[in-house]
Amino acid sequence: MTVTVLTARALLLDMDGTLVNSDAVVERVWRRWSERHGLDGDEVMKVVHGRQGHASMAVLLPDRPVKQNLADNARMLAEETADTEGVVEVPGAAAFLASLRGLPYALVTSADVALSTTRMAAAGLPLPQVRVTAESVGASKPDPEGFLKGAAELGVAPEDCVVFEDSGAGITAGRAAGMRVVGIGARAAVHGPDAVARDLTEVRVEAAGDGLLRVHVGVA
Repeated sequence: MTVTVLTARALLLDMDGTLVNSDAVVERVWRRWSERHGLDGDEVMKVVHGRQGHASMAVLLPDRPVKQNLADNARMLAEETADTEGVVEVPGAAAFLASLRGLPYALVTSADVALSTTRMAAAGLPLPQVRVTAESVGASKPDPEGFLKGAAELGVAPEDCVVFEDSGAGITAGRAAGMRVVGIGARAAVHGPDAVARDLTEVRVEAAGDGLLRVHVGVA
């Protein structure tokens, strides 16, 4: 196994697909939405990961008014929050988060407060103290705003942050923020992150002194 070691001063963690496997819910909700709008479900699933719902709708239905997308997004969020069947941790997520206690890190997710709280609880994971959610930003991933806000809240320069992401939109956002990106899972691998792990069992973080962190990717 190839091991990549990155140094950082803070970590910014996506939620869905990175810490929490919520694919079952996302598939159910978005395939129902696809049917309602006469769209190909497989093509829709290529777009929705990583983005806020209304941003995905803007890509998929470009002629639809923003107001309608926002209203539809609110309904979708309610559906997703109510459905936790099959929501589990990404392998290694609980141990990974436990290893970060006392270190600077933040959750940066396209989910809102209610959905992120519900999904982390359903997966049995603790919520990070610093969280950037859908309510915190004006633009969805792939815009870098969320990651830049996370870095600012932690008081760390963007170039000193490492992002953990699973989606193309998220990896693009991390790169646009001037950050290095660790991809989690097969979905991430095709988008050219700086390093890729199958899941969080293949990541180890250690404090290296002087505020530096060493991120080992490829270490069980």
